[in-house]
Amino acid sequence: MHRRLQSAVSLHQAAGNSPSLARLTDLVRESDQRLKAIETLIPPALRPAVKAGPIDGENWCLLVNGNAASAKVRQLVPLLQSSLLRQGWKVKSIRLKILIAKSP
Repeated sequence: MHRRLQSAVSLHQAAGNSPSLARLTDLVRESDQRLKAIETLIPPALRPAVKAGPIDGENWCLLVNGNAASAKVRQLVPLLQSSLLRQGWKVKSIRLKILIAKSP
């Protein structure tokens, strides 16, 4: 039996070879940039609970750890959205997805 060795490919190389993977990489980068653009509007104690989520057209999702943090971030959504719009991001809506910690 003949075995062929597979060479390792970096994510950057793989993205360059696949348009859909390249687009996904761009969306992840853009989502991270959006979060950085608004993080100063999020209270410092809440920042670790908020992660950049998926972008779907002009809709963006923030991933939030727990119900309490989500309730607090929900109050900030209009401010966050208007800040993004002023900075040139096309964001019609920001939705929140609550991440629930799995018990061991």
